[in-house]
Amino acid sequence: MEITGRIVKDASVFKVKQNREVVNFSIAVNDSYKPKGSTETKKIVTYIDCSYWLSAGLAQWLKKGTLVQLFGRIGLNVYIGNDAQAHGSLTFHTSDIKILVFAQAENPKAVPAPKQQKESDNPDDLPF
Repeated sequence: MEITGRIVKDASVFKVKQNREVVNFSIAVNDSYKPKGSTETKKIVTYIDCSYWLSAGLAQWLKKGTLVQLFGRIGLNVYIGNDAQAHGSLTFHTSDIKILVFAQAENPKAVPAPKQQKESDNPDDLPF
């Protein structure tokens, strides 16, 4: 299966049995539709909990806001909550990750203004 979405929280790496590592992250998949007879667009957001077992080094690139395309297997985690109601969450066992758009830096570094060149800096007025 292939899904595309934005990462909602920076990825985290967990160590499990036998020194294996897993990268966990969540994505939001946005969709919208216009109900029949309405001019207002309805927006739907679906959250999916993802795991990636092949390389923990990729976690450094999976930051909040990054747009990713994932390939793998979808699943469902069902449980009974404290309110005695059935709840569920979508899971995705990721086999391949393609980063489409990197996240924007939260505090972009200020780019220094270019230095104003003075007439005395001009190499054309050399004496030789």
